[in-house]
Amino acid sequence: MSEEKLNNAIEEEFLDDDDGDSQKDKYLTFHLGNEDYGLDIRFVIEIVGIQRITEVPDMPDFVKGVINLRGQVIPVMDVRTRFNMEPREYDDRTCVIVVRINETSIGLVVDTVNEVADIPEKNVSPPPQVSKGEGSRFIKGMGKIGDEVKILLNVDKLLYEEEMEQIGTAA
Repeated sequence: MSEEKLNNAIEEEFLDDDDGDSQKDKYLTFHLGNEDYGLDIRFVIEIVGIQRITEVPDMPDFVKGVINLRGQVIPVMDVRTRFNMEPREYDDRTCVIVVRINETSIGLVVDTVNEVADIPEKNVSPPPQVSKGEGSRFIKGMGKIGDEVKILLNVDKLLYEEEMEQIGTAA
């Protein structure tokens, strides 16, 4: 699905939303490595293609720098690096999902964006307890769509408070 179609789908979700409930079970799904992930659509501002990232010194390694998005400086975080995954060259399918976390706009670099999916709460299972590492805090649950499973992320837990403050200084 193209960026424009996805942004239109996200916009439609917001325009159709009179009471907040219509967005409740909607997730923007994306691909990272060999897995599919989902972000609660209510955190998503827009999706843009990868663009020039200006490096900022003294940032955590997963913060690649900042982008200029229509005059707004947005810090950019590589989700692969944050999840300790093998790095990958950015290409024309690489996207930046701009999300709002605690009143701060942050760009999340992902391999590809898929679609806006409807995953009702009854189809969301708690995350498996196999991982006790830091990564488990990022996972809200496992969303089932047919025979597929999407890893649903806790968007507001992707950064610790002190990391949010540090990233906020870059913007």
